[in-house]
Parts: sequence; structure tokens; C-alpha cells
Amino acid sequence: MALHKLGKDPESPSGGSPTIYLDEDKDSYLMQGWKVEDAERLGQMDIPGHELLVEAPRRMVQFFLEVKKDDEAPDV
Repeated sequence: MALHKLGKDPESPSGGSPTIYLDEDKDSYLMQGWKVEDAERLGQMDIPGHELLVEAPRRMVQFFLEVKKDDEAPDV
């Protein structure tokens, strides 16, 4: 499996989470984040039993490749 760490939360006090990875074999992202256990928030979603919800701050978007590609595109 070819996992590539794209970035950790630059404001994490412990430096360990959240983290975003790219799985090149599956062409998908893996996200380490805070486990969402708030019943009110979970109640607003339809999360199947085989899935879970993790949360990461908006500042982590900078690590997604598509965002970087868009930022590098020349102005037309």
C-alpha cells in the first residue's frame, strides 16, 4: 500500500492529529481526526453502521492535492 502523508494540522498542540494521507493504490484520502460522538450532530446525518465520522479543522484543506492544483493554475 502506497500511503503518503500530505500534512498534519499545523496548529495541533501535540503535533499528532489531525493528519491527511493519500492512498495512491485506491486513489482515496485517509483522514485521522477527532472522533465525532455528539448525538445531535450525528442525528443530522445518515451514517451506516460500517462507517464513522471524523472531524478536522477547515485549515486542513490546504493538504488536499486538488486544492494545491487549483492554486497553481494560472489566471485566465
